[in-house]
Amino acid sequence: MKRSGRQQEPPQGAVEKRVQRHRGSRIDDTRDLVAAEMPVALAYNGAPFAVMMATPGDLEDFALGFSLSEGIVPCAAQLKILAIDTSLEGISIDMSIPESLAAGLEARRRNLQGRSGCGICGTASIEAVLRPPPALEADPAIAAISLDRALRELQAQQPLNALTGATHAAAWAQADGRIALVREDVGRHNALDKLIGALSRAGIEPSSGFAVVTSRASYEMAMKAAQAGIPLLAAISAPTTLAIALADSAGLTLVGFARDDGFVVYSHPQRLHDGASEAAA
Repeated sequence: MKRSGRQQEPPQGAVEKRVQRHRGSRIDDTRDLVAAEMPVALAYNGAPFAVMMATPGDLEDFALGFSLSEGIVPCAAQLKILAIDTSLEGISIDMSIPESLAAGLEARRRNLQGRSGCGICGTASIEAVLRPPPALEADPAIAAISLDRALRELQAQQPLNALTGATHAAAWAQADGRIALVREDVGRHNALDKLIGALSRAGIEPSSGFAVVTSRASYEMAMKAAQAGIPLLAAISAPTTLAIALADSAGLTLVGFARDDGFVVYSHPQRLHDGASEAAA
């Protein structure tokens, strides 16, 4: 439920706004919490690369996760965040990477603003979009009951969405289904990038668990998960055909419609056990 009235300072990522609430014949002038969204400019070695519309929180996680999931750097050690500056126009994140990696960015440079709902808007070439991720290992095996547990736990671990009703969440669960990390953002791609960055910063091996997202599973969501080494991605909504094709070729177990009453497995069902196939059916 969204909260009305001022009780405390808004949390990071939420902004208090005056609103007019209509309920039947009653009209109230009150206040509400709204999810923040602003442009975040990402630059490498002084050269602009992308502008993403994002929620201004967990920005170091976002910068690192974006760089890893986009294949800009192969590991966190090759990225240095130089500065995160906030102005009236938005947020600028300046990063440095080895020159050998920076040389390959020009062909992939994004010419358009990346909206919160679009992770690859403006990518300059088809080749930059349809880049194959590394193949995932067959392990680990995940019990269907663990996926159920992660879905239940995630419902109570989205504080920003509970206040605003406007954000997506990406969570990483251990193999037994216990949620270890959650990141929220108005953009589903941004939330997953933040999660990937948080995993790296925490020193957690992505292949030791799985990810759950409160969105559909688009091609880029599957790409980001596979690129990060996450073996299973479960989405509460549907996948796309291209996401399924990528997951199938990369060895990613892709789960859609993951909800209280079951789920559907679209690729590599062998990674799920304990009756997962029957539950999906």
